[in-house]
Amino acid sequence: MASSATPASVAAPPDPLSMGAVLRIPQMRRLWYAQVVSAFGDFLALFAVIGVLTFNLHANAQQVTGVQIAYMVPIAILGIIAGVFVDRWPLKPTMVASDLLRAGLVLLLLFAHRMSDFYLALAAISIVSSFFGPAQGVAIRSVVPMHGLRSANALMQQVMFGMRIIGPSVAALLVANFGPATCYWADAASFVASACLIASVGLRRPEDPSVPVSHESAIQAEARGIARIGSDMKQGFSFIVHHAGLLFVILALASGMFVLGCFGPLIAVYVRDNVHASARSFGFASSSIGVGMLFGMNLLTARAKHVKNSLLVYMGLGGIAAGLILLALVTMIWTTVLGNLLIGFAVAGIIIPSQTMIQQETPAALMGRVGSTVMSFVFGAQVCGLVLSGVMAKYIGVRQVFAVCAVMLFLLIGVGRLWMEPREEQVTA
Repeated sequence: MASSATPASVAAPPDPLSMGAVLRIPQMRRLWYAQVVSAFGDFLALFAVIGVLTFNLHANAQQVTGVQIAYMVPIAILGIIAGVFVDRWPLKPTMVASDLLRAGLVLLLLFAHRMSDFYLALAAISIVSSFFGPAQGVAIRSVVPMHGLRSANALMQQVMFGMRIIGPSVAALLVANFGPATCYWADAASFVASACLIASVGLRRPEDPSVPVSHESAIQAEARGIARIGSDMKQGFSFIVHHAGLLFVILALASGMFVLGCFGPLIAVYVRDNVHASARSFGFASSSIGVGMLFGMNLLTARAKHVKNSLLVYMGLGGIAAGLILLALVTMIWTTVLGNLLIGFAVAGIIIPSQTMIQQETPAALMGRVGSTVMSFVFGAQVCGLVLSGVMAKYIGVRQVFAVCAVMLFLLIGVGRLWMEPREEQVTA
């Protein structure tokens, strides 16, 4: 007679770690400090460039948008290939070298005087960043236990959104009083500081017990050069395509970023032409997105510790769609602020659970490839949103673009529920 396991014999999963508990991990704390200083420098330099293009070179809206595109396109294109090298190269030297290279490249902005100079400098920085991003994801996975990954990702994203809120005002103050060169030097210094912090962290690539060493050695011996790169890329793609739950959250993340890519350039036009409000109202409405993101991330880590990642992603997609519908149906300043708050809040429900699920479900040996593929999809989706938003708005109108994006998100929810839900294993007695 077969004995069944008693409840006492089954170990309960550990409670998810809070953000404070994650920050008490020394290695994670230093990685977080590195993120704080480098992100602050990045936003100073970015907004200084936008200020120079807008007020000194008198760039139009398309040329200013081109700054974001120049930075995103190399990551979208090179992201998939970069992950192959990240999975092979030593982790800490890759991150430190990336920071030091970017510290040098950002100083090229000191010699930029034409529109194309700024585009080329930002593209060069982006090429190096395409290696740093996946390596950082592997580093977080290596120093934080599985039940702390959601809080770790929330901490990293909070830095980005927090700097997005305070970056413009600090950059404007520095540029007005000391000139844009101050921001470029500050960014270079932040990369050096980040490299020093990362160099002090004991990083060790997480082991993957599911892949025997002998099997891994055999894979490496099968191909060399370009053939080996192609084989590694195919392995990463195959894992994503055959993991329905992971494929869904990647598509959800890319869709959310596509919507934000469309939403960003059009919200100013929406406030001006549909709400008939002032530039000050536009600034207030735009900042409410960042406020919603920060509030959503804090609430997510504090109150939704035991909610499934996939359910949070569904709720996030639905929340963004609801915010877009509100903007499409009602054109008042208070509904604009409320809609932006809701969209920002819901974005947190996609970004953090998606990143956490990707880190939890991906074998250690494929972390770089999967992480860089996700990064490529995300940046590619944002570029598509930036490029297509103006075209779609020209032919169907801004409010209709918001409505179309909402419908797309609802369709994705349906596709996920029907075909991409993780199937429970049926256990027979």
